[in-house]
Amino acid sequence: MKRRTFCQTTLAAAVATTLPGCGSGSKDVGGTIPAVTGAGEEISIGSAAISELAGSLNGHLYLQADAGYDAAKLVWNGMFDSKQPAMVVQCTSTDDVVNAVTFARERDLLVSIKCGGHSFPGKSTSDGGMMIDLSPMHAVDVDVDAMTARVGGGAWLGHVDTATMAHNMLTTTGTVSHTGVGGFTLGGGMGRTDRKMGLSIDNLLAATVVTASGDVVHASEDQNVDLFWGLRGGGGNFGVVTEFVFRLHPFNPMPYAGNLIYDVDKNFLEFYAELTDAAPDEANIEPNFAPDEDGNMVAYVGVTWCGDHAAGEKMLAPMLAYPGLKGGTLAPWSYHEIQTQWDGSAAHGLQYYLKSGMLNELTPEIIEIMVDFVNRGNTGSWFQHLGGATSRVASDATAYAHRNVAFNFGMMYASNDPAQNEAGIAAVREYYKAMEPHLAGFYTNLNDDTEQKTWGNYGPNYPRLVELKNRYDPGNLFRLNANIKPT
Repeated sequence: MKRRTFCQTTLAAAVATTLPGCGSGSKDVGGTIPAVTGAGEEISIGSAAISELAGSLNGHLYLQADAGYDAAKLVWNGMFDSKQPAMVVQCTSTDDVVNAVTFARERDLLVSIKCGGHSFPGKSTSDGGMMIDLSPMHAVDVDVDAMTARVGGGAWLGHVDTATMAHNMLTTTGTVSHTGVGGFTLGGGMGRTDRKMGLSIDNLLAATVVTASGDVVHASEDQNVDLFWGLRGGGGNFGVVTEFVFRLHPFNPMPYAGNLIYDVDKNFLEFYAELTDAAPDEANIEPNFAPDEDGNMVAYVGVTWCGDHAAGEKMLAPMLAYPGLKGGTLAPWSYHEIQTQWDGSAAHGLQYYLKSGMLNELTPEIIEIMVDFVNRGNTGSWFQHLGGATSRVASDATAYAHRNVAFNFGMMYASNDPAQNEAGIAAVREYYKAMEPHLAGFYTNLNDDTEQKTWGNYGPNYPRLVELKNRYDPGNLFRLNANIKPT
């Protein structure tokens, strides 16, 4: 499709000020609607231009006055419910994305991209900008013979798991099934199988991208190789990915797995450090520190073994023999149930705040800090167990640079009461301040930080990312992300 140019042409000027196809039906918005640019300047957009955009879409355009707008603009983190985009463009095709991007670029509109809307710092939405919502584009097509999955840019991780496990195959996805594939993958993509199968980006074979110019570009190891390199860890800086192609791996949908409960103390963390230091690729062992039914802080340790059950039983036997074990079992368990067990505790609409960072090892100093803060009981925290196959990819092979770390460690506040936000955020920041000297960078999907820290987090890969930004988004249209500024 030839890219459309949205301007005040004779045709556009002839369009009535009602907006057919916007939300629940025609809306008279008068002459203009207010919006903001990427630089934060207030602008007005003529209703004729909006009508032309609406008429170009196979999907829907919602304005603030439309029925359906409030539902369309919602994102996962309830802290950002109050954000009011000027418009939400729900896209059902790559052509829709092209038209939305072109409209936004020509007006320098602030743009946010929503797939699952799971951005902890709320970058899936904005006040006064255009939200490009990919969620209707969630199809997953499995090629059993090629062992690949073609995935729409708005799919959730659960869509992928359901489609691939129907064929006893899998690619690495995360730990909450309603997370969007797009943001998850472009930041790196950690999950319960990354030690065996690699990160999501290590299984990415190709991507279809709408760039800031409105061009549709295909990126792979054979096409637009530099862009393909940057997409794998560079986030949403270079365009809107409307389709992914992933490598699939054979997988038993009933892995040896379970949840075990332990007291949180120095001995347990030393045991965990020793156990994971010697763990083979098949083992994924991830403590989550939270209160039990009596309000006491304990370690709920999620265990997933991606391999032969007998070998898993042997390797993981020390976890069942550890004297501090308080409960839980290991047994064959439905991977679908494993992948959805946190969906409720990570439900849409709660208030969330998180800080996180990478750890090379669990030193005595780090263990002391963790025991102290966990037992204060005012902040949740958890591990993502890394290494294995992920660590055997060179740090400059993809934009994602943190290949040699052992863990990602998150400190999180979650509540259904906004009145608790100030205290909860303060507690997370205090914990993070104590941990920060021991951290080896951070995972950009989770941790929002200053520009300088974000840029430094890419290490030696950063200059190459700037070159890509200059080429594909020189005006920084896609800035609501772990932003790489063009020169």
